[in-house]
Order: sequence, then C-alpha cells, then structure tokens
Amino acid sequence: MSRSTKPKIAISACLLGENVRFNGGHKQSLLCTQTLSDYFDFVPLCPEVAIGMGIPREPIRLVGDPAQPQAVGTVNRELNVTQPLHDYGQQMAQAHTDLCGYIFMQKSPSCGLERVKVYRANGTPVDGGGRGIYAQAFCARHPNLPVEEDGRLNDPVLRENFLTRVFVYATWQKLLAEGLTRHGLLTFHSRYKYLLMAHSPVHYKSLGHLLGSMGKDVDLQALAHGYFSELMAGLKKCATRGTHSNVLQHISGYLKQAISADDKQEMQTVIGQYRQGIVPLVVPLTLLKHHFRQHPDRYIAQQAYLQPHPENLSLRNAI
Repeated sequence: MSRSTKPKIAISACLLGENVRFNGGHKQSLLCTQTLSDYFDFVPLCPEVAIGMGIPREPIRLVGDPAQPQAVGTVNRELNVTQPLHDYGQQMAQAHTDLCGYIFMQKSPSCGLERVKVYRANGTPVDGGGRGIYAQAFCARHPNLPVEEDGRLNDPVLRENFLTRVFVYATWQKLLAEGLTRHGLLTFHSRYKYLLMAHSPVHYKSLGHLLGSMGKDVDLQALAHGYFSELMAGLKKCATRGTHSNVLQHISGYLKQAISADDKQEMQTVIGQYRQGIVPLVVPLTLLKHHFRQHPDRYIAQQAYLQPHPENLSLRNAI
C-alpha cells in the first residue's frame, strides 16, 4: 500500500506519544505507533492544547447534565472551556473532510466517546457517564465516520470491526470522488454484501430491498446518502461466530460443483470448528481461499468479505 493511498485517521495526539497531556505526559499506543502507522496516515489532534490551555495545565472534568455537561476546572471552578472545546470540535470536523476514521483518548472530558465521568454538583458521579465535549461536537458533524476509543482497540473483535469500517469508508469516499453512478452504487453493494451479512443480516435484507426497488427517476444522491448511513450502522454491529459461519456456508456453496465430497466434508468440519470456538476465523477463510484459487469464481473473487483489510494486519487471527 503506497503512502498516497493510505486512509487518513485522526487520533488524539497523546496516543502517538506527544507530550500534550494535562501533566505534560503522553499515553502512547504501541498498537497505533508500531502497527497501524504502516497502513494509515495519522492526523494528531489535541483540543485542550489547541484552545490554549497550555502544557501542563489544570485538569478539567464534566459536571451537570450528562447529555449536555459543562467542562470546568477541577481546582478553579470558574474555568469553563465547554464552548471553546465545542467550537473547536466543529471547526476540526469542517476542516478535516478527508478522514476515514478517528481514534479518541478514552475517559477524557474532551475526547472520550462514552462513559466519561460526569459529576453532580455535590461531587458524586452520574451513573453511565457521558461523552467528551470535543468528541461530541466532532462526531455530530460526521455521524457515519468510524470512531473508536484507544482502549477498546485492545479487544480483537472491536479492533477488527473498527478497521473494517475504516477501509469500507475509504472505498466509499473513492467512489464518491470518481462520481457516483447507479452502476457504481450497485457494484459497491455487490462487493460488500457478504461482509454486511456477517455484521447484520437485518441491514443486509433492508439494503438489498432498498437497491432492488430503485426506480429510474430516483434521486441517486439522496438514496446513496441514506444507503451509506444504513450500511455503516449495520457494519458497526460486531459479527458473531454464528453470523460468520452463515456467510462461510453461503460462500462455500459456490464450490459445491467444483470440489470433491471429501473436500466438502473437510470444509463443513472446519466451519463447524470455527462456530464452536475451536479455531479462529482465519482457518476456514484460508481453506476457502485455497479452493477458490483452484476453482476461481468471478462473483466470489470480488467479495470484500474474504479480505476487507490488509492481510498482514492479521486481524482475523484472534477472532
């Protein structure tokens, strides 16, 4: 993958090892700096530094209504940076329209995506917490953008899910840049059908119906916008061993006229072992790819499900 084709991912600057934390330190993520940096161009951002809070600085925390909290100083309660963080979030969302994902610093009152501590007036935390001020403003402007917190990327399933969505988002942006056509939309959907089936059978059916009933006089731009929003919502659901096994069965059906009875039995055994948690997903996929190299199928060859991200990332070795 050449540098010019790397998808861009915004990231909290502290996760790249930049000393921008309130205490002058960082929260370097080795996953991001040692592994993902080979496949993505990172755009480091730190809203607290950007709005002039300095390094080091007084820590802030969220107080009040969890749906609309205020970001105030932990020592100086007169310090209120809610509006500057909100405005900067909107500003960055408007400036960075070529992103394909965003990795946020967890638990941060500016950047946390979920369960950030929100305190009542008496100092006790609110159940469930809230979302960081900057993150809320940024994400509101890019509702379909794949976003995740750094800590959650340690989970193999969540990591594979997030990065899958990043590459789908990048492919969609390329499609739009080349000029959206009816044929282009249908080809895109055909490529991602089995991937969507693995993540959300419900969205797989609804989007198939949406495109199947597309009339000649349809507003293509409006339909495509609605389609992509639903696609990203479906892909955000984590695929399970059950849904993956269902897709593996569908794809193996394209080999039924090509491989021997013994090979079919081996395929069924390996899919069953995956469903039961005995082997990881990469095992039945490797066997499928082996058979399709021997017996190519044009339709299956275009399916993103078989390789939705670079093989060297090894994202399916642990799920």
